[in-house]
This record gives sequence, structure tokens and C-alpha cells, in this order.
Amino acid sequence: MTDQVTYSCRGLTTGQALSIHVKGGVIASIDHGDAAPRAAPLIIPALVDLQVNGFMGHDLNEGHLAVETVIALSQALSRVGVCAYLPTLITAGENEICQRLTAIRQAVEECPTSGKMIAGIHIEGPAISNLDGPRGAHPAEHVRPASVAEFVRWQEACGGLVKIVTLAPETRGACKFIKHATSTGVVVSLGHSNADEEDVARAVDAGATMSTHLGNGISNLLLRHPNAIWAQLADDRLTASFIADRHHLPKSTLTAMIRAKGVERSVLISDSVRFAGQPAGHYHSAIGGDVEVSQDGRVLIAGTPFLAGSGSSLLDILLGFPEFTGMPLEDAVTMACSAPARHIGLKNELAEGQPANFILLEQDGKASKPTVSDIIFDGESVM
Repeated sequence: MTDQVTYSCRGLTTGQALSIHVKGGVIASIDHGDAAPRAAPLIIPALVDLQVNGFMGHDLNEGHLAVETVIALSQALSRVGVCAYLPTLITAGENEICQRLTAIRQAVEECPTSGKMIAGIHIEGPAISNLDGPRGAHPAEHVRPASVAEFVRWQEACGGLVKIVTLAPETRGACKFIKHATSTGVVVSLGHSNADEEDVARAVDAGATMSTHLGNGISNLLLRHPNAIWAQLADDRLTASFIADRHHLPKSTLTAMIRAKGVERSVLISDSVRFAGQPAGHYHSAIGGDVEVSQDGRVLIAGTPFLAGSGSSLLDILLGFPEFTGMPLEDAVTMACSAPARHIGLKNELAEGQPANFILLEQDGKASKPTVSDIIFDGESVM
């Protein structure tokens, strides 16, 4: 695109009138005016999702991963306001993980959209708890100790794209792995664990800086205190990610956790699976078996109350966040746009010279649920 396009809107926090001039996929300039009319759409940066397993039928963790699947996933996510994401691979055999890593690297190299959107790769496992509950839907047969040698082979397979690794801090070799991975610039996150307070402290001292979907991937029964959740909430060196889809965490729990951690150290993730964005109904998954998707987006292992992943996009989560929690939309934008970008070293802001990736929202009063009027990715509307 070579012609300049101007978007008239208002700032989320200031209410100031803004004219965003876009040319060649970049924000060419921004004009600031006085208070904008209420009819002007709100503008927010596009979303950064640090944990995506799949979406709209595209699955990163089933069978042989095709490059075309990664490309289609990137394109589908761009249409729901995501400008950067981390394809997330869960516990599997090393050969399977390396094949999928290679496919993602090829998608980055071959497809401009994937090249712009894929900000790295998140490997969740395989050094997680082998206990039912904390392990979640990860296959028990592939759970194994953390291995620096395997980490090196992962990076060789994907050309150094691994950006986050989730592990359980109590597993054998965890601290050695954390020290090595973080020395190379990789973020190590704690999750799917049965850790105690001392395990958490040792991992953070070794360099871990994140908690993966805090409150999930942990035993249903914990010591009242101390326990791994309190330990992670209390440590300001850890940024915590949360699945705020109304199903993974109750409102009271999520609200209390965000208040304890602080908005700037909290990140909203989708943790979406292939069933996200799909119609309600029954499906089959190689990982979860028979799966039921309800009208409200809940993804359940059929015939049970157990979740089989998230059925929400990050955009769904952002739009529903104020209504769900009673917290302001500004907080959701911080946790879904700037905080995740900052945690992996990205710049994601509305500024001159930055990529033209943003979302325009309509909102009638602060209490109402916002709706999307347009999504701009790489300077063009994708709605």
C-alpha cells in the first residue's frame, strides 16, 4: 500500500482526538486534537499473545505440523487483532517437537505475514510435573527432565526462535536448565508444577522471570500456606500470565491475583486451542480425545467437567474483561498489548514510524462491552 490513509479516532485514556496517518504499512504521523466526539472510535494497539496452541481449526500440536498450518494460523490471528504471537508447542517426543519447530521456522522464512507476526516460540514442557492435575492435558509418556542438550537441539531446529520455555521448578535439572536458557536471552516460566515455596524461590534465583497461566496447571488441593501460588504472586521478579476467559479462573480469584501481582506485571494470554473460534459442538482431538465446545466457548473433555484448553481468542478475552472483572478496559489493554510485548523485548505502541497495527473500538459508556469497528494489520483493514 502506497497511498496514505487517515484514521480519525480518540485515545483510550485521554479521550483526545487523534488522526493516525498510515502509509506503506507504517504510522507515518499522528495529529493530536482537542477532546474527540463520543462517536469517534477508541484506538488501542494490536494484541500480543504469548501462548497460542491453535485457533480456528489450526493445530500446532497434532501429528506432523505442516508449514501451511502455521501460515493459516498466523492469518487467522491477524484477523482477530493479534499483531505478534508465540506459537506454543506442548510436551511431546523430541523428534516431534523438533519437526514442529522446523515447520514454524520455515513459515517465518516463507510467509511475510508469519515473519512479521511470529515473535518467537513458546515450548510448554516437557519438564513438567508427571502428576495428574498439575500435568493438565500434556501426555504423561513424554514428560521428562529438563535437558540443556535438548534445548540446544530445539534452537538448532528453529534457528534460535525459542523465546519462552515453561517448566516445573521442582523437576530434576530445572535450575541448571534455567541458568543456561536465560543466559541465551530465553525467558523461563514456571508452570504445570507441584512445586513448594522453596522450589519457586530457587528457580527465580536461577533466572526464571514468569509464571505460566498462574492458578491453572496446578493441583486442586494445596496447603493453605505457604504454597506455589502465594510464592509466585509475592515475588516481584515474576510476571504472571492469566487465562481470563471466564472458565479457567473465577472472577474473584483472577481479580485478587491481578491486584496482588499488579497490572504491569500481569499478562493476558489466550492459551487457545484449535477449537477456539469454532462453532459449538463435539470434536475429536489427538491430545484431549473427544471434546465438547459449548455455546459460551468452554472447551471440555466430553462427558466431564474438565477443561481441554481455551476456546477464546485474546480479542474475546480483552473485550469481555471489564464486564467480567469490573476492572477498566485500560488495564486489559496494558495486559494484552504493552506488558506482553515488553516481557519479550518487543515495542508495541502507537507511535510515528511503528508498524500500523491497531484496533478501533466502539464503546457506549465505560460500563458497556466494547465492540470492534475495524482491525488494521500491516496498514490494511483485515475485517
